[in-house]
Amino acid sequence: MWFAVLLGGILSCSSAVAQSSILYEPEVRASAKAGLEALYDLRFEEAEDHFQTITERHLDHPIGPFLEALTLWWTILLDLTDTSHDEKFYAAMGEVIARSNERLDADGNEFDAMFFKGIALGFRGRLRSNRRDWIRAAADGKRAMDYVLAVANADTTNHDFALGRGLYQYYAALIPERYPFVRPVTAFLPPGDRSGGLYELERTAREGYYMQTEAMYFLAQINYLYEKDFQACVQQVSWLRDKYPRNSFFHTLEGRIYASWHQWQASDTVFADVLERYKAQETGYTPAMAEQALYFLARSHIARGEASAALPHLLSLEALTARLDADSYFKVAGRLYQGIAYDLMGDRDRAITRYKDVLRMKRWGSSHTDARRYLANPYPATG
Repeated sequence: MWFAVLLGGILSCSSAVAQSSILYEPEVRASAKAGLEALYDLRFEEAEDHFQTITERHLDHPIGPFLEALTLWWTILLDLTDTSHDEKFYAAMGEVIARSNERLDADGNEFDAMFFKGIALGFRGRLRSNRRDWIRAAADGKRAMDYVLAVANADTTNHDFALGRGLYQYYAALIPERYPFVRPVTAFLPPGDRSGGLYELERTAREGYYMQTEAMYFLAQINYLYEKDFQACVQQVSWLRDKYPRNSFFHTLEGRIYASWHQWQASDTVFADVLERYKAQETGYTPAMAEQALYFLARSHIARGEASAALPHLLSLEALTARLDADSYFKVAGRLYQGIAYDLMGDRDRAITRYKDVLRMKRWGSSHTDARRYLANPYPATG
């Protein structure tokens, strides 16, 4: 998300300034596009080869360590429970910031320095947010947005630039609606426009060069989480899946969309495929992806009243999440659904044990509330 917002926002500067950037050099433009396409399809070696041609031509430029970090970002994104790549990622983004600072010392308004420093701060803040390092994440986010605002000057003719405007317009309208307590802060910002934001995102999704895929992903997420437009998000995630068939992140998103609308047959097809690819050790099909598959396959059986068929998936999920010291979402949710399955099978003692387990684990959403409810009354509880 940070990459999309910052790239869209920073590239919304005047054309004369932006076109002096490395991002407009023909060989960089071609290699970066090819590298991004490979990266989205999780063809990491191919992406790195394209990125390396850029790095070798621009040895002291911040783009080199940024591209290294971008590859690391996708590695991290495929399994956020794995922190083994964090320090290398932070080091690469730190180098981007250091090189950008050197350029800013010489010219405080240099476009590339502002662009890459802003985007590095944004990415670093995003990972810190994932790691619940809230104070430093907020500090990085604030500094990143300072650079965005320092160079923003809308260019309405460029389809890629529309992404940043669209994201701002949409979320500036959505956030105060959903979280009224932030209204005193957002009152000082330009007003948002949900429909206008969606229009800009759709424009980038149709016509963008660098940012088409990001726009399509954000549209799928927005329609899935906020607009609740099933047909639109299925269409958008299908585009992502067709274009990047090796991308496990988009693959599991497709399954979650179907499950969210209780399209269990479709979600079963998706998650059975995810699980098979995990077993075949395909690139990107990490234990985290298998956890999702097992969880939603079990949910599907529960929804159809097939508790005995759900239980093997839930036990496999328990075994898979045992590798984690922390109580992840799927570790906790899997234990809760074990209790539900045992209740449906008439094994009340085992169900009670699982619900008590949940209460000893980290609270995710309504997990503790649900566990207490089902301790008081066997699932499906109404009291």
